[in-house]
Amino acid sequence: MTKEEVRELQQIAQRLRLSIVKSVAAAGSGHPGGSLSIADILATLYFKEMRIDPKNPAWPDRDRFVLSKGHAAPALYAVLAEAGFIDKEELMTLRQLGSRLQGHPSMRHVPGVEISTGSLGQGLSAANGMAIAAKLDNRPTRVYAIIGDGESQEGQIWEASMTSVHYKLDNLMVFLDYNGLQIDGRVHDVKSFRDPGAKWQAFGWHVLEIDGHDIEAIYSACQEAKATKGKPTMVVAHTVKGKGVPFMENIADWHGKAPSKEQAEEAIRYLEASLV
Repeated sequence: MTKEEVRELQQIAQRLRLSIVKSVAAAGSGHPGGSLSIADILATLYFKEMRIDPKNPAWPDRDRFVLSKGHAAPALYAVLAEAGFIDKEELMTLRQLGSRLQGHPSMRHVPGVEISTGSLGQGLSAANGMAIAAKLDNRPTRVYAIIGDGESQEGQIWEASMTSVHYKLDNLMVFLDYNGLQIDGRVHDVKSFRDPGAKWQAFGWHVLEIDGHDIEAIYSACQEAKATKGKPTMVVAHTVKGKGVPFMENIADWHGKAPSKEQAEEAIRYLEASLV
């Protein structure tokens, strides 16, 4: 990847953050913290890695993306708009009556949303099904997913992880958004989840640990995952909740709270200054 490509993806990620802040502020509710933390991963997947066609969202051979932590819908909507699946103007209707952009993504209403998510713990099971189907149909499809660290306290995640390994789903790549915070505070205080890499490795996954805001590291992880045969890949992505907005960073309170008008203006000014 060239320096120019890295720079462009960084700029896309910042535009996603700008869209996240604006849409959540317009809605007066939503989940900015965990949406901002995954912007770099989404930018790399949608604009460098995944095989998709916004003009043909139902293309059978497309790659699939599953946002298991469905409350981060503002980030998914932002990248779908940036990629051309939906209009950017629609982002300002987030969570409003009659809008397609619900608080959690709906596959029935929004082009590019592969599975409705929101009940935590279920997305990996859905991703397994997509990966198994691709193998049965002999399609080139790869499946990508993002799960949360708080979400990983759910038992279904670990049941699904065994299924991924049992069926040798080497066409499945999962990112753990390891930002250390959930709605009730620090993940380790709510229910200890230390050394997740060792846990996933013990379950039989190919495990990588990266800086989840490093575009080159994210892309390199994708290439290693594609080269890994016979097992799925888990990327423990160390991230910062609220990344990109200084007063939101590493503050659990921003898990599910919209900024005030003044706070939104401050965040927008800061993010716009990073765009050149």
